[in-house]
Amino acid sequence: MPEPTATPLLDQVITPADLRRLAPEQLRQLADELRQETIAAVACTGGHLGAGLGVVELTAALHYVFDTPDDVLIWDVGHQAYPHKILTGRRDRIRTLRQGGGLSGFTRRSESEYDPFGAAHSSTSISAALGFAVANKLAGRPGKAIAVIGDGAMSAGMAYEAMNNAEAAGNRLVVILNDNDMSIAPPVGGLSAYLSRIVSSREFLGLREILKRFARRLPRPMWQAARKTDEFARGMTMGGTLFEELGFYYVGPIDGHNLDHLIPVLENVRDAEEGPILVHVVTKKGKGYAPAEAAADKYHGVQKFDVVTGAQAKAPPGPPAYQNVFGDALAREGARDPAICAITAAMPSGTGVDRFAAAFPERSFDVGIAEQHAVTFAAGLAAQGMKPFCAIYSTFLQRAYDQVVHDVAIQNLPVRFAIDRAGLVGADGATHAGSFDLAYLCTLPNMVVMAAADEAELVHMTHTMALHDTGPSAVRYPRGSGTGVALPETPQRLEIGKGRIVREGKTVAILSLGTRLEDALKAAERLEAQGLSTTVADLRFAKPLDVALIRRLLTTHEVAITVEEGAVGGFGAHVLTLASDEGLIDAGLKLRTLRLPDHFQDHDKPEKQYAEAGLDAEAMVQAVLSALRHNSVGVGVAG
Repeated sequence: MPEPTATPLLDQVITPADLRRLAPEQLRQLADELRQETIAAVACTGGHLGAGLGVVELTAALHYVFDTPDDVLIWDVGHQAYPHKILTGRRDRIRTLRQGGGLSGFTRRSESEYDPFGAAHSSTSISAALGFAVANKLAGRPGKAIAVIGDGAMSAGMAYEAMNNAEAAGNRLVVILNDNDMSIAPPVGGLSAYLSRIVSSREFLGLREILKRFARRLPRPMWQAARKTDEFARGMTMGGTLFEELGFYYVGPIDGHNLDHLIPVLENVRDAEEGPILVHVVTKKGKGYAPAEAAADKYHGVQKFDVVTGAQAKAPPGPPAYQNVFGDALAREGARDPAICAITAAMPSGTGVDRFAAAFPERSFDVGIAEQHAVTFAAGLAAQGMKPFCAIYSTFLQRAYDQVVHDVAIQNLPVRFAIDRAGLVGADGATHAGSFDLAYLCTLPNMVVMAAADEAELVHMTHTMALHDTGPSAVRYPRGSGTGVALPETPQRLEIGKGRIVREGKTVAILSLGTRLEDALKAAERLEAQGLSTTVADLRFAKPLDVALIRRLLTTHEVAITVEEGAVGGFGAHVLTLASDEGLIDAGLKLRTLRLPDHFQDHDKPEKQYAEAGLDAEAMVQAVLSALRHNSVGVGVAG
């Protein structure tokens, strides 16, 4: 293990107030030390690395120039905020990132006053910053709001909706466009930096304001021509015409790793009376760490790794990840049916769509961070006879709920939703947990909702959706690896709304939906050991329910429990409604529902999260014993 790198300047910085005591010429060394500390920390914990390395200089410059936390700094998504956490009083805990009880991998209001707005989903920063800026303006308080948003996040419509309304904030709002993909414009060296300093300077803005006042006294055609000339001239030399049309004063592009360029421009922006201002900063993901710079993904998300070599810790060999099982199954369906196509919203590898795309690039669509568009695009494809699979994480599909309802369900269009990251997701925590899809999809007429108990079931369900043309359908499955069951060479078409009995018993019925089935079977073994004969059913479908199977189980067992990896309002609620409507609990059946608790669970290892949620085998056993009023040795207690 290499010796820790000395960080004499960083050691002096506990908060941004300490940073602002440094001389400008010390910032280069400070940034280098901050980069090394970020690398060393993520090597211990794993997490997001490339994005944070790309904004080291920008992070230092923003905290140096602006008066944080009175000036609020809002990071879009937040996965690039590890250097920010180090500079804002959390260096002593930075090696607890994404660990149980440790720092969040994203910004979080409850964690620090320097995290004024929590994030983890994309493209929210400008809207939030606008809210802070306008609130300060209305209250007569000082303080600017700075939003840092990446060029990828700018593919989402919400960013433009916010910019279209930003004029009300005036100079209190600053947007930093962190362009780390060269997707908008490259910086053109010294000339670009010089122009950025000039057009953001007080002298230039003052002269421009005088000329604007003069121009307003001209006849309207001449005034409009003068205004367009100003915008056109700066648009031609610097880019940014779109942002000008949205009401922003555009500055850039500038090199986001050159502190001699960044500091004076940010100081001019801070002191400007003009606004709102957008500063276009070009950075490089993975900057300053050779293995990250050389990697195709720039070490976007990493396991623990060796700092010297960059080699990441490899997970032990095991079953395939659910996302890859889905991707391979979809590719096989695509080979069988040329009408099948796949859509992802900036998550091709995370959803497994990259595997389909490798085989059928012309039928695969990555629409960027645009879930609303993805769903309605899929609806249009379905209306014209294609068979679209819309692969979106459960937590991100929340962003497109109106489109699911209005554009898909009401029109009964056969869009297929592949819902990855269903249930709890470990280190990413509450912002990425797939807690609510069962509740928000099962309530919709026309919708078919499945949950895979293992990877073989996922293959069958992918095939079933491919053949289901009479309305929308969805399958949910978790993050991580499968259970190790053999994958079927020939997938089955499942009968819609029909579950299966996995284990027969007489006294207790466990109605499982999804991957809690493995724990349900363990619970059944423990209950059997206590003299309680237990049936385990894999319902497969949360909607439509297998009414005949549920009716049989509830009328032939003394106690029944439902188990799901979702919030209240999902599978268990629908079973309870059925039982109530049909009077299935009138004769004394003890029916309980096990589901996620009614609070947002913090990041931790998944097995710990499910134990805390009361959804592991032990919790199932206790729920049954409690319902039957049995003690731990199985002796009945009179009720």
